[in-house]
Amino acid sequence: MNVIEQPTVLALSAMLDDARTRTLRLVDGLTGGQWLGPRLAIVNPPLWELGHLGWFQEYWCLRRGQDDAVSASLMPGADALYDSAKVPHHTRWDLLLPDVEGTLRYLADVRTTVDERLARDGGDPRLQYFFQLCALHEEMHAEALTYTRQTLAYPEPAAPRRAIGGGSCTGDVEIAGGPFHLGAVDDGSFVFDNEKWSHAVDVKPFRMARAPVTHAQFAEFVDAGGYREQRWWDAEGWAWRAGEDAAAPLYWRREAGLWRKRYFDQEEMLVDDEPMIHVNWHEAMAWCRWAGRRLPTEAEWEFAAATVPGMPGIKRRYPWGDTAPSTETANLYGTAGRCVPVGACAAGDSAWGLRQMIGNVWEWTADWFQPYPGFVRDPYAEYSEPWFGNHKVLRGGCHATSAGLIRNTWRNFYTPDRRDVFAGFRTCAL
Repeated sequence: MNVIEQPTVLALSAMLDDARTRTLRLVDGLTGGQWLGPRLAIVNPPLWELGHLGWFQEYWCLRRGQDDAVSASLMPGADALYDSAKVPHHTRWDLLLPDVEGTLRYLADVRTTVDERLARDGGDPRLQYFFQLCALHEEMHAEALTYTRQTLAYPEPAAPRRAIGGGSCTGDVEIAGGPFHLGAVDDGSFVFDNEKWSHAVDVKPFRMARAPVTHAQFAEFVDAGGYREQRWWDAEGWAWRAGEDAAAPLYWRREAGLWRKRYFDQEEMLVDDEPMIHVNWHEAMAWCRWAGRRLPTEAEWEFAAATVPGMPGIKRRYPWGDTAPSTETANLYGTAGRCVPVGACAAGDSAWGLRQMIGNVWEWTADWFQPYPGFVRDPYAEYSEPWFGNHKVLRGGCHATSAGLIRNTWRNFYTPDRRDVFAGFRTCAL
């Protein structure tokens, strides 16, 4: 575990409160069977997920002592219900879960007791690590709950937002490449184990698109028969396409010669300049083959986001610099509330002139999710290590990602068949 900077007790409490406010907003309005929903491999029952968030915070902030001994839960039997490492996913619909009122009461009791411990022990750096872990874990689940509402065609969740104009953003940028240190540096700030630690790589010169692939660009591939022609797909991708009988992107439907898409429980026309979203890695790769392009490697993506032309050794925390994200620099949670055109957020351009490398949509990369050299897992052992080797890496965050989570070194990861994620892609020239 790295040495963590020491935020104030008030700052830690605010992080936990902000995450909980967002969680409760996401489940507000659910009724009857929506609390469990259909049994799908890509979602959790919202009622279970809510209880899991309380359990996780209680486990790491309250129940584990300095000697890692684990005390009893405030809810008898909670471990058998909510420990995601031990409760198989397919069984979560069948558990004897507390009702909504009981689940919310458990969350409130945990949160109150965590604040009591914060007031008592909040200066302990080891505990501060776990308070931050729990706040960020809940923010990740809040993003996943947003995916769930889209997947299940529930109404759009309420969220703070504002209108953002945009437009197109076209062309490539020449990126010089060179020696580079991939990954996070140990500067005292919180990072996850899969970002550790910075290590030397060599990046060859390359050309990268200024913006992600748009709806209009992807629609050309669909309209040209891209889903019908096997030559654009590798064997695994074609098998996925055939198994799903996929003829177009998820949620797309043609009406009167025009493409429409489902957005939560409503249908709307595609906006040409918005980034492509809800495509999996196989679909992104097929488009690249059709267009004569390729996905960037992780090292290329991070080099383009973090370095400054002519200033070797400089590595920014965000594409625009080291200041925290704002509504002008990135479309993250609390900004627009949905995708915006790829020309928006010009103030967030990288030093190379690349737009929206953080926010709007996650971006698939070419690489499998693997540990960095010398990887040592953090106390939350299930976060990264079980997924090495069979997931692909995504970078950059989306419009539902918390600003407190994201940075240039952040690594997201999903299996290459997942289309429910708010993911698109940016390409490089061959």
